[in-house]
Amino acid sequence: MSLNLILLIGNAGRDAELRFTATGRQVASFSMAVNRSYQVNGEWQEETEWFNVSAWGQQAENVANSVRRGSRVFVEGRLSTREYTNQAGATRTSLDVNAFRVINLTRREDGEEGGYGSYPPSPGGEQSYGGGAAQQPASPPASDFEAPSDGEDLEDLPW
Repeated sequence: MSLNLILLIGNAGRDAELRFTATGRQVASFSMAVNRSYQVNGEWQEETEWFNVSAWGQQAENVANSVRRGSRVFVEGRLSTREYTNQAGATRTSLDVNAFRVINLTRREDGEEGGYGSYPPSPGGEQSYGGGAAQQPASPPASDFEAPSDGEDLEDLPW
């Protein structure tokens, strides 16, 4: 048995952007920063890890409508690494997350999109505010997660 699962809480580095594959499947992507603080010789240091997050299918539309730069987000997904050559010709490695679930933890103001309740959407399309720690976010139905098909890869997308 194998398991590839990653859980992240951090901040979106840019607004989620919705795109479509050549076959018409929705994919939303955004970057995410996860910070870690630690001490070295009594001095506090901070380290930031950056991840590229992609959500597919109906979840992609929900993510594109709710995740904005600076939003605090929870992501559950599968981790993969990808090597690419940048414009300067240097080989780089990217940490990519294929998201099963994305929850925006930033409380929204009246009239704004996103925030608590943005995913999964409630029946009728209305969104509700979340409460304190007692209220747990609902898990998405199993059919909401649409993994890329075997022939579809992020490297084939137009960005």
